[in-house]
Amino acid sequence: MILPIVAYGDLVLKKKAEDIEKDYEKLDELIENMFETMYGAQGIGLAAPQIGKSIRLFIVDASPFGDDEEDPEAQKVKDFKEVFINAQIVEEKGEPMVFPEGCLSIPNIREEVTRNDTILIEYYDRDWNFQRREFDGYAARIIQHEYDHIDGILFTDHLKPLKKKLLKRKLMDISKGKVEVAYRMKFPKMKLKR
Repeated sequence: MILPIVAYGDLVLKKKAEDIEKDYEKLDELIENMFETMYGAQGIGLAAPQIGKSIRLFIVDASPFGDDEEDPEAQKVKDFKEVFINAQIVEEKGEPMVFPEGCLSIPNIREEVTRNDTILIEYYDRDWNFQRREFDGYAARIIQHEYDHIDGILFTDHLKPLKKKLLKRKLMDISKGKVEVAYRMKFPKMKLKR
């Protein structure tokens, strides 16, 4: 089932999410719905707060990057699909990497964000196996973006004050539903929009 994606301005996007237990009600169904929602919105990652659930869960499927056959970094993530439950980034290291980011909760805005190119992260996968893995390049960037969501941070929070000020009106319009999107959204200042 495709779920509405929560838009910028909703308080759930600014809350630090809670860990969940293995017996979390209908977790497999929720994960399937999140993948369906993400694919329906043509995203590469989706965090539970973006569908209104303040829990430490996010999903990633970077296969759309695989379409760029000339980018070796993109080819490294073409088969990268993972579920992250109760994730904790242990370490961020490596070179700072600047890359334009967008977000399904903040449609039609893309801005350059600097992130470290390597992370060490601990999490439970979909089968509740404990993982401690290092990721780099695009995978690290995608994970950091989604991880920020479960910590109540949006990519716009990483922008310089002047850039944030210039985007203020666009962000307020998004929260009011004054934006064209090709997927279901829930706007904090209005009812569900299709």
